[in-house]
Amino acid sequence: MSQDRKDEEIYNELMKETISIMNEQSLTDAGQAKIVQTGKNMARITTVLLSVAFLLMIFPLLLLSSYVYYAVGGKATTLMDVVSKTIYVTEPNVSVEEMEFEQTIGVFSMKLDFDLFKKIGNEEYNIGDENIQFDFSAPRFPKKHLHLDRPLPEIPVRENEILFHPKVPLQYDPKIEWTKLKGLPDETMSEAYVSLSSVMNKKDLQSALPPKVELRWLAVDTGIEEEQIGEKWNPYTALGYPAQVDTTTWSPFNGREQTNEEVFVDILRFLEGYEDEVTKLARAKVMSIKERRQYVEKKGIKVYGAVVTGPTSEIRKLEAMKEVRAVKLGEVKLWN
Repeated sequence: MSQDRKDEEIYNELMKETISIMNEQSLTDAGQAKIVQTGKNMARITTVLLSVAFLLMIFPLLLLSSYVYYAVGGKATTLMDVVSKTIYVTEPNVSVEEMEFEQTIGVFSMKLDFDLFKKIGNEEYNIGDENIQFDFSAPRFPKKHLHLDRPLPEIPVRENEILFHPKVPLQYDPKIEWTKLKGLPDETMSEAYVSLSSVMNKKDLQSALPPKVELRWLAVDTGIEEEQIGEKWNPYTALGYPAQVDTTTWSPFNGREQTNEEVFVDILRFLEGYEDEVTKLARAKVMSIKERRQYVEKKGIKVYGAVVTGPTSEIRKLEAMKEVRAVKLGEVKLWN
């Protein structure tokens, strides 16, 4: 028998055995269905794994793009400036340490975390922290975590306002606030929000105060505060500036090249370009920055209110001053 003949017989024999084995092990309908379901599950798992792998690949690219977005043109620095300068001119007697801003970049988002400070008596106190989330360049509402006895209202309304223009009716009984001051121990330091009897300049106000009372923040007459009468009342954000030079290097009010008054006007000019952001960041939501800046530049800087601090016994002396219309008690600390 030839070799080819032998190979053909061997091949035929193997085929018969294979067919026999397949017939013996043929699957039931249930078994076939199970195999099909297993295939579908494997396909789903494969799809999920491919999707996860794609996301893992694209996430670093998105994050890198976000870093580029906030870096180009110094956008992150600009947004931090908007935040810090808004606080300086809208939050009475509150300051920040700009060098200690914590910045976290996400996918086209940035989060800022920082501490807030307030001077009461002779000491600066950490009064809590604030965090602000930016989506691209748009801020969300700030979240504050304050440990204060008398925090300022997050939503100013007529009844909880703290500083009043001389032409605007008071919305509280000033006698109650004087009674609070008289009831405090002499061994305390107090902060007070002072509404003046008339609009005046800083120099005259400073010279009228008792020697041991420190002028901390000045509320500037910007031409619209006196509109807060009757039905015209709107919760305008009080605009002002620190009364004292801040010797910290990063503070815009460091006194090296400009007076605090000049810095105040420059800040308003800068914030004009970010009024939407400032409106979201400030407590009250009526800003009109450009209009108010133009008024100040035309009329000069006059103040209608102030924040002062010092020994409680000295703060009580404000009641006898003709320049003082009313006060609201702020924070109180033990002698420091």
